[in-house]
Amino acid sequence: MRTPVALLLELGIILAALSVLGTLARRFTLSPIPLYLLAGLAVGKGGIAPVPAAGEFVETGAAIGVVLLLLALGLEFSLPEFAVGMRRHVPSALVDLGLNAAPGAVAGWLLGMDGVGIFALAGATYISSSGIVARLLEDLRRLGNRETPAVLSVLVMEDCAMALYLPVLAVLASGGQWWQAVLGVLAAVGAVIAAFTVSYRWGHHVGRLVSHPDAEQLLLRVLGLTLIVAALAEAVHASAAVGAFLVGLTLTGETATRTRAVLSPLRDLFAAVFFLAIGLSVDPADLVPVLPAALALAAVTAFTKVATGRFAAARDHVGRRGRLRAGTVLIARGEFSLVIVGLVGTMQGSLGPLVTAYVFILAFACPLLTRLAGTIPLGKPRPPGAKDSTA
Repeated sequence: MRTPVALLLELGIILAALSVLGTLARRFTLSPIPLYLLAGLAVGKGGIAPVPAAGEFVETGAAIGVVLLLLALGLEFSLPEFAVGMRRHVPSALVDLGLNAAPGAVAGWLLGMDGVGIFALAGATYISSSGIVARLLEDLRRLGNRETPAVLSVLVMEDCAMALYLPVLAVLASGGQWWQAVLGVLAAVGAVIAAFTVSYRWGHHVGRLVSHPDAEQLLLRVLGLTLIVAALAEAVHASAAVGAFLVGLTLTGETATRTRAVLSPLRDLFAAVFFLAIGLSVDPADLVPVLPAALALAAVTAFTKVATGRFAAARDHVGRRGRLRAGTVLIARGEFSLVIVGLVGTMQGSLGPLVTAYVFILAFACPLLTRLAGTIPLGKPRPPGAKDSTA
């Protein structure tokens, strides 16, 4: 077998650069996500140091990175607890849809887009990035916080909503018939319901199936099962992230603990590749003309996402500080917004650059605002010994 020298060299340089950037971010106790995004911008199309041989690997690795991030997130929670949270947060999902899809639709109308463009931009501003949120919760050690179940409920409901949205958008973008969109939605709804039912009723068998005393066998079994479920979910537009998250929820006890341990290095590697890939997909020259519109849209929808997170956390009786943390962590948009642009293609001239710039701005701003939200004081200082009501 001949070794592709260019691929190995480019990957080696990329990983070494990410290592330096990650170390730099840790030294200042910051999330490395913004630096990874900038690295992707530097090595992408139009950047200062393109890496053509490694592009395909980065694109594939990014998809695996999202799957691993959501699998790891699911391992932190139990399925019964999560099902209760989902039922409680149906109003949160409606608030999320109303507050965050509307700005995109209005912006599309103001920019003179047609119906497909308005529908696509509404979806791009509605959906948060599961990958970025999952990594931020891990980086900031907030997985055990009281607001985190509310955040996860909103994320999973958004991903399920995408199962309805994407088939319709795909049909509209290709000029298909209404019945084709209806069939796509019905197939996606059926797949999501079946996945939740199987996971809820028979998920405990999954733990016995993948459990093994050897770490290598455990990793291979969990990873293989997760990728298969993620692929099936993606095939019906039900989101690979939801499939991976459900697999994580079904693993509990010692199996979950050991899986977290063997999975962590692999998850961190591919998560870094995922953030690199977002920057890699951006040509800096395309961003400049749409930057004012993207900044305005980002400012408005950052505010509406904060309001969404505060509403969702309040339903779990979380204090003011926790509500703010829940809102700021949901600000990031990412993989789904870019998928939407990919479906519409070049039909809408300004949509692609606008959404790409918008995603990049919020993916960069979210880690900074989320960290800031965990440090700024809220209200007057409490007297010594008083109970904390803002956590």
